[in-house]
Amino acid sequence: MRRRARLKRDMESGLLLFIGNDEVGMNYADNTYRFRQDSTFLYFFGLDYAGLAAVIDVDNDCEIIFGNELTIDDIVWTGTQPSLREKAQAVGIGHTMPLDNLKTCIDRARQQGQTVHFLPPYRGDHRVWLWELLGVEPKAQPAAASVPLIKAIVSQRNYKDDEEVRLIEASVDLSTEMHLAAYRTVRPGIHESQVAAAVEEVACRHGNALAFPTIATVQGQVLHNHGFIHDLREGDIFLLDAGAETRSHYAGDLSSSMPVGRRFTQRQAEVYEIHLRSFWAAVGKLQLGVPFREAHLAAATEIARGMKELGLMKGDPAEAAATGAYALFFPCGLGHMVGLDVHNMENLGEQYVGYADGQQKSTQFGFKSLRLARPLEPGFVFTVEPGIYFIPELMDRWEAEGQFRDFICYDRLGPWRDFTGLRNELNYVMTAQGPRLLGNVKKPMTIAEVYEAKES
Repeated sequence: MRRRARLKRDMESGLLLFIGNDEVGMNYADNTYRFRQDSTFLYFFGLDYAGLAAVIDVDNDCEIIFGNELTIDDIVWTGTQPSLREKAQAVGIGHTMPLDNLKTCIDRARQQGQTVHFLPPYRGDHRVWLWELLGVEPKAQPAAASVPLIKAIVSQRNYKDDEEVRLIEASVDLSTEMHLAAYRTVRPGIHESQVAAAVEEVACRHGNALAFPTIATVQGQVLHNHGFIHDLREGDIFLLDAGAETRSHYAGDLSSSMPVGRRFTQRQAEVYEIHLRSFWAAVGKLQLGVPFREAHLAAATEIARGMKELGLMKGDPAEAAATGAYALFFPCGLGHMVGLDVHNMENLGEQYVGYADGQQKSTQFGFKSLRLARPLEPGFVFTVEPGIYFIPELMDRWEAEGQFRDFICYDRLGPWRDFTGLRNELNYVMTAQGPRLLGNVKKPMTIAEVYEAKES
């Protein structure tokens, strides 16, 4: 109720439309994917049921939940649920209507001159429904979505209260347990799928879900490698990016890199140490009022410095970072907001979530992938995740184009083409006293901690 009341104050007028998620069939209607409610719907209405929608009529101070009662056939297959009125009353809403009445409600509001505000859709069924409700064709919906509503929602969801931080921290702790399972499991001769199974079993055993599809691979240079298709061999680096979504639906997001065998090779250890230096350089820039972009630049500078030490780059590391030459080895962004979504509110637009008014996203390779750049404020929860990647296709493209020859030693890259990649990720909350690392269970970071975790 408090969240809805603030939203009404911030929006001042109009009809605010919220479409909840429905069941979606995998290969036929009754064989569905795991249901996950829309995060904004959860945030303002707290109802974790399929087939709902809601409106907030700001002008008339009225809130309505729309849905359909279960039929006896539904109950036979899914069991009983509270009635629609009971669901609404549980979250402080006294008005309910059948789902078919939603269009009538919207048409009436428009006839009375009200603006209907809606959010950018990210699912096909939402696009069709918005077309039916508002007459806006799917391809026009992103541009027609309400920027004032997006900004009003971001202004709430970007700032986590103490209870939200507690819930996120519980997800981070469970995520750490998932990663510790990987350290214990990874060894030569097994398959990526076996590690993924051990990791995901931890979340399942606690009755929770995954915050995002697990990345568990020895091909870490592929940033989002969701296929488990490789065998693990001595000398490989294993990269895990995995997180839990606890029953509150708040997410944790961690990544880890470890040797498949008992120890890193000398070359792997050198790169891992450079990566750690970049990580702590970024953390050193986490200060109130300082743009997160500065933390990204600090990590990029340290990576460029490390690559220069290895003979793979030249010139001034800070200049290599500022110009974007570093992105050959670090082509992604340093971090992102975390909350009910692992990339919090990404469906509402990174420009609104991760950038302050007046800040524009760069179009430059590397910088364009930075999801968070705005000055840090108390209540922000975010990740720090630098990585070092050796991507042969990117090396070939840049060399053919003559990119950054003043910084990159292309003639030295050949022996490194098969290195793959590594990264580590931790979650932080910004407080009035500065950054606080989230989690009561320690995730290994140093090489000594990695070796200890593998031997436990």
